[in-house]
Amino acid sequence: MSAMLFTTHFRPSRLALAVAIAATGYACSSSAEENPVAKKSVMPAMEVVKVVGQKEDHRFNATGSVNLVELEEIQRVQPLSTEDVLRRIPGINIKSEEETSVIANFGIRGLSAGESKSLLLEDGVPVAPGLFIGNDRYFNPRIQRVERVEVLKGSSSLRYGPSTIGGVVNYQTKTPDDGVELSARAGSFNMKEVGIEAGNKNAAGDAFAGIVATHATSDGFMDKGYTMNDVMAKAGVEFANNQKLGVKLSWYENDVNMSYRGLLLNDYKAGADYNPAPDDDFLADRVAFDINHEWQLNDTATLNTLVYWSDVTRDYWRYAVDTNASVAAGRWVYTDSLTGNNRSFERTGAESRLTLEQPLFGLEASTEFGLRFMHEKSNDLRITTTRAADRTGTIAGHLQDSADSVAGYIQSRIVLSDKLALTPGLRVESYQQERLNLQTNALAKTSNTEYLPGVGLTYELTDAAQLYAGVYRAFSPASNAVALDGLSDAALDGERSVNYEVGVRGVAGSTSYEVAAFMMDFSNQVVTGNSNAGIATSNAGETSHYGMEFSVSQPLMAGLNLDANATWVPESEFETGDFKGNRISYAPKILANLGLNYQLEQLNLSLNLHHRGEQFGNEANTVELPTAAPSSIWGGLLPAYTVVDLLSQYQISDNLSVSGSVKNLTDKRYISGLRQGIYVGPERSFELGVRYRF
Repeated sequence: MSAMLFTTHFRPSRLALAVAIAATGYACSSSAEENPVAKKSVMPAMEVVKVVGQKEDHRFNATGSVNLVELEEIQRVQPLSTEDVLRRIPGINIKSEEETSVIANFGIRGLSAGESKSLLLEDGVPVAPGLFIGNDRYFNPRIQRVERVEVLKGSSSLRYGPSTIGGVVNYQTKTPDDGVELSARAGSFNMKEVGIEAGNKNAAGDAFAGIVATHATSDGFMDKGYTMNDVMAKAGVEFANNQKLGVKLSWYENDVNMSYRGLLLNDYKAGADYNPAPDDDFLADRVAFDINHEWQLNDTATLNTLVYWSDVTRDYWRYAVDTNASVAAGRWVYTDSLTGNNRSFERTGAESRLTLEQPLFGLEASTEFGLRFMHEKSNDLRITTTRAADRTGTIAGHLQDSADSVAGYIQSRIVLSDKLALTPGLRVESYQQERLNLQTNALAKTSNTEYLPGVGLTYELTDAAQLYAGVYRAFSPASNAVALDGLSDAALDGERSVNYEVGVRGVAGSTSYEVAAFMMDFSNQVVTGNSNAGIATSNAGETSHYGMEFSVSQPLMAGLNLDANATWVPESEFETGDFKGNRISYAPKILANLGLNYQLEQLNLSLNLHHRGEQFGNEANTVELPTAAPSSIWGGLLPAYTVVDLLSQYQISDNLSVSGSVKNLTDKRYISGLRQGIYVGPERSFELGVRYRF
């Protein structure tokens, strides 16, 4: 079967749709004067983490570790991507491929940064393109729309799923204040970015609308250029009968000149900074729509309902290589053969949570019931063509994946005394996966149900220190591409782990601190690369991960503050199977961050250090880095490195601020990741920015 197909998507219509709806929402909420009722009283998207500060800043209801990064700190970091923020959080390791992180690559607590075992949310909504059908890294939210980053680890993540073995990362998006804020920045590699935030609420303060939009372009480090557009519109209303309704529409586009291929070893050693795949392109866009409804049924019962839909397209055009010529040249030499791996993903979901503040067994309790239905579908089209044909050609493969899932949970926080609270819970995930070959009509199906119990506790050691602990069962499903590899049931189990955590968080004078110990005991971990050449992935059997996290914040002198954290994972290895005794890939033993922040009136200066220990690039623990030989392009030992950033902000007036940064101050050359070759971390770069609010 063959056909001619034009596969570039018509993006301008999606931009027009987003802008039109944003304008409609903004117009419906005009205001003649400022109202003291903040628009954030209108229901935001469903929260992942609810912070309870009844006594001191240390107190949380969460029975696991919680990390929150607020807007002020995000702006201080001056990030280009979400992963610029995540790398500074204890326990998180980043495998970056280019500076804007259009692909999400992070691991938590010794889990591989090359495999997704943590749930990624935006305003409580799953944003990875396929949770059950696979390819869940092909969209990463833009940091420009984010006002708060929430990371939840431990037994509290039982409320969410699937894929919460490492934890949950939630990006809470901005809800623009009244007025208009313009921003712009420029920097190295011809980077340019402009943004606008505009919001308004009505005179009564019970309805609002706003828009956040960003446009950015860059030639990119190593000529990995990109063009990015991001538009998000929000509107909400609070009704008189204890109900709130919120709506969010977003549109995103990012075209990046990137590929699977990196530098080969000799060029890396020689300091090469060219793009190793100059004609490969990664083209992605996403449209999403969320509706949130909150209904306070009475003084003790609240019902939250969230309905969401998203459509993601990702066209990946890559040229084939001439293997013999590449070996001879010590770098990739390309042919005129072009392949488009072009995929689209659609998701529809609905989730309701009923919270009851009612006693259990005569004890104070807060109980939550949750139910979620979700449908995912993807279209995977493989086009073969030539350079001259310009992205039209023959359909070489056409697969359709789908998954239907239902999940339910119950969790209750029971207050046993004024110091001790116990939180037991149970989550059930049931799903059916299907893969259809549209060229041959071959069909394969599989299904699975997981029961995930857990229990956690918090204990107030003192008025300024809290002990927390938990144990729970977590899992990550084998995606369609794995479970139905070869259009047959590959009999691959989901990844299952029993997770344990105990920690202490508190304040001592002006010092705040947290120490946590954790262990993840996998009964099965699915990996790529194995002794069976007939399948791409396999059940790797038992693995174990354990370690500790440390964080401290300490004022040193007037205006000067120290923030530091470290993660130590002495064991993250296979216990059985082909890789027994080997360390998990992209799981360094040491991660550390040190920040010095100085505030002098309107001036803020920050010096941030990030250290990542050495790590392996594959499960075989290959030491040799990628050379021209095809047999050695997939792994290697990535050396440890430390990167230093110098950041500054100055508030000229209430409405105007400027910023500047020098990132990778020492111009450290380091390896950020491996794939088909070496990904090089960005060299020293400079940025200048300005914000003005009307």
